[in-house]
Amino acid sequence: MNDVREVEVVVVGAGQAGLSSAYHLRRTGFAPDRDFVVLDHSPAPGGAWQFRWPSLTYGKVHGMHALPGMELTDADPLAPSSEVIGSYFDRYERTFDLRVRRPVDVHAVREGPGGRLLVETSHGTWATRALINATGTWDRPFWPRYPGQETFRGRQLHTAQYPGPEAFAGLRVVVVGGGASGTQHLLEIPPYAAATTWVTRRPPVWREEPFDENAGREAVALVEERVRQGLPPRSVVSVTGLPLNDAIRRGLEDGVLDRLPMFDRIGPEGVVWDDGRRVAADVILWATGFRPVIDHLAPLRLREPGGGIRVEGTRAVADPRIHLVGYGPSASTIGANRAGRAAVRDIRRLLAEEPAAA
Repeated sequence: MNDVREVEVVVVGAGQAGLSSAYHLRRTGFAPDRDFVVLDHSPAPGGAWQFRWPSLTYGKVHGMHALPGMELTDADPLAPSSEVIGSYFDRYERTFDLRVRRPVDVHAVREGPGGRLLVETSHGTWATRALINATGTWDRPFWPRYPGQETFRGRQLHTAQYPGPEAFAGLRVVVVGGGASGTQHLLEIPPYAAATTWVTRRPPVWREEPFDENAGREAVALVEERVRQGLPPRSVVSVTGLPLNDAIRRGLEDGVLDRLPMFDRIGPEGVVWDDGRRVAADVILWATGFRPVIDHLAPLRLREPGGGIRVEGTRAVADPRIHLVGYGPSASTIGANRAGRAAVRDIRRLLAEEPAAA
């Protein structure tokens, strides 16, 4: 253990969930670098927001909730969200002296001596009594597999690689996916593309009624029940549906959001259905979501037979030293804030009950 740095808590990830957790650690008496450390693999502040495409302006962001202790004010709605939120996160880290270490890649978390966890990284190893995992999903885009996919002569890319609508000028684009990203792509690509086609596995569910606090609680409860059972989490949007706002209504009226069922296979020139229908394509854009980044926790064997990590609140049921924030029901920005506070409260209780080994 001579070459291992010891702290009470390691926070992995400095997006909304990680910064919220670090704030509550700081606020309740933990000192950065001495008692806790925040490790982030991104090159700059901003979490996954820094990688969003330029046309996703701050005014188009749905439900961005301020971090605890500091409001986001006077943001230009026409500025790219990556710039607005990146700058906000940077100010936040400096204001509360969170001392985020970056870029640091976390390779694995293992059982260590004396009841501590060993966090192995690209910049050495930390031994910790508790770990807050706030790694989100951005680094694990989900790519479905379809027959013939490797024969396609055009370009395939995921939302994580989306460069903005101008890159599709004069091209025939198939957008796959019924979530918020897919609809956003479809609303901005058509003025540039030669043609767009929208395909989804299930018909989209549009939500006309306002999404109030009660509806939010019900949606979160459905997602929470999955992680409580040890199943992989689904997005909150998957149970709430998509808001039927003015932009969506225009897209429906213009035929841009005229959805087709999922194709059965991919050919060299486009996508094909078993009933004989074909759509020629130059690009297939997979707006098919993301999966939680938790592979570094594999040595701890936390996964249930259903494929997910069973969680009560934010605590991993299989190991109370591990808290997952921004996972499942806390994946929204407001959920991440609350989860950070809850995780720190539980960790303080755990550390008080289990004195550090000599």
